[in-house]
Amino acid sequence: MLAATVTAAMPHGAFAETLNVGINSDVTNLDPHRATATTDKALAGWMFNGLVRFPPGSANPADIEPDLAESWEASEDGLTWTFTLREDVPFHGAYGTVTAEDVVYSLNRAASTDTSSFAGDYAAFESIEAVDPKTVQITLSTPVAGFLGLVANYHGGNIVSKAAAEEMGESFNNNPVGTGPFMFEEAVTQQYVSLAANPDYFRGAPEIDDIRYRIIPSDSSRELAFQAGELDLIYGKREQRWVEQTAAAEDTTIDVFLPGEYRTLHLNMTHEPLDDIKVRQAVAHAINVDEIVTFVGPDVGPRGCSVVPTGYLGENCDVGTYEYDPELARSLLEEAGHPDGVSFTAIVSSNASQLPIMEVIQAQLSQVGITMEMNIVDHPTYHEQIRQDASDAVFYGAARFPVADSYLTQFYHSNAIVGTDTGITNFSHCDVADEAIEAARTATSEQEQMASWAEAQRLIHEEVCSVPLFSLMQVWARHDALDYGYELNGALNLAPPITENTTLSR
Repeated sequence: MLAATVTAAMPHGAFAETLNVGINSDVTNLDPHRATATTDKALAGWMFNGLVRFPPGSANPADIEPDLAESWEASEDGLTWTFTLREDVPFHGAYGTVTAEDVVYSLNRAASTDTSSFAGDYAAFESIEAVDPKTVQITLSTPVAGFLGLVANYHGGNIVSKAAAEEMGESFNNNPVGTGPFMFEEAVTQQYVSLAANPDYFRGAPEIDDIRYRIIPSDSSRELAFQAGELDLIYGKREQRWVEQTAAAEDTTIDVFLPGEYRTLHLNMTHEPLDDIKVRQAVAHAINVDEIVTFVGPDVGPRGCSVVPTGYLGENCDVGTYEYDPELARSLLEEAGHPDGVSFTAIVSSNASQLPIMEVIQAQLSQVGITMEMNIVDHPTYHEQIRQDASDAVFYGAARFPVADSYLTQFYHSNAIVGTDTGITNFSHCDVADEAIEAARTATSEQEQMASWAEAQRLIHEEVCSVPLFSLMQVWARHDALDYGYELNGALNLAPPITENTTLSR
C-alpha cells in the first residue's frame, strides 16, 4: 500500500515511458531533406515541423492546418505566398527559436541538389525572403499545384535550424536539429535510433518520455519481439494473410492506412533490350497484375489504373491498363527480332515488401521467354544503386503529395532523370510528357489542368515508360496499450505520427 501511495504521488516522468518500435531496415538519412526511405521518413515525421502540417492521422491536402506558421495568405495569381510565424518556437538543444531566416535557409536547402533529394520539387521557387524575423515571402515563377504540400511537415518542407546545419555541415545527418515533439539522442548502426521527448515542444511536452527505434530486418524476429511484449509498435508485413492472422491476437490492433505506396515497374529505356518499345510492350503484356493483387491481398494492395497513383487529384484511367496477354507478348518479342526471348537485369531489395513481388513478376515474365535476372541486395544498397542508373528495371514504391503533378514531376519529367544534376526518381528516362506536365502547372482553369494531366498520362502509357501495379497500403501493428491520441486514417511520412498526445499504458 505504501508503494502504491508513493507511485500515485509521483509526477509524470518519474518512471520513464519508453515506446519501443520495431522497423525492418537500417536508417540511412536522419537529415529530413535527404530522407527518402520509409525507415527514415518515420523519424523525420517525429522530429520536425513544416510551415503547415497534415494533422496527425490525415494525409488529405484539404485538412492542412498551421504548424510553424500561424497564418498565411496568397496573391490572387497564386505566385506570392506570405507566411507569419508563431512566436518563440524553440529548436531542440541550444539553438534558439525559429525565425524567418531559418525558414529561408531550410527551403533554399530543400531546393538545392547539393543538400536535398527533393530539389526538383522546388524548381518554381523564384525567391524565398525574410520580410522580417516573423514573416516569410515565397515568390513562384509559375503557379504550383498543391503548393502547400511543399511547405508542409513532409520531405523538403521540414524546417531545420540554420545555426545547427551550418555548424555541423555534413554531420548534420548524424545530429539532426528540428522543432518536433521528439529530438535526436543516439544512433547505433543496424541496431537502433533513440529519440527523447522534447520538453519544450510548442504544443506541449509529450506524454511518452522517449522512443527506441529498433532495426530488426527479420520479419519473424520482429513479430516474436512484438508477441513477447518487447515492442509496442511494429512495421508489419503488407500481406492480407499476415494482417488477418495478427489482428486475431489478443490486445493487438492492426492499422492499415493511406497513402498507399504506389508499386510500379520502371523500364529503363536507355538500356538494351528495353530501348525497343516492342520489348517494353511485351513486358507490360506479360505481367498479370490481377494475380499480383491476389497474392498481396485486395485490402492491402488495390490495383492501380494509371501511372498516377490511385486517389491522387488528376488521376485519369481513360487510356486503360496493359491487358495481360502472354500470346501478344510473345508476338511482340518476335516482331522485335527476339523469337528466342530476351533478358535484362534488375537490382532488387531484399525487403519483404519488394522481393516476393519481384519473384512473382520474374516467374510471369519467364512464361513468355523474358528472363529477368535479379541482383538482390539490402535495401540501402538498392536505393544507392538504382540512383546510379545501374538497373535495367526498377521496382519502386512511393507515396507523394497526392496530386498528379508531384508524381508526374518526380517519376516522368526529364528533369528528374537519375544521374542528372536534378535527378530524383525518373528511373525510366521518360521524357515524352514534359510539355503536358508543365502545361498543367500554368493552367488557368481546373478543366484545363485536368486535361493536361490526362494527356501526360496518355503519352507515358503509350511510351510504356513503366508498368503500374498496385498501391501498397501502410501496415503497422500495435498493442492496445498504445493510444495514438487521434484517429489514424493516413500519414504521408508512412508511419503513425507519435505526438505530444500519444500515450502508453502498459
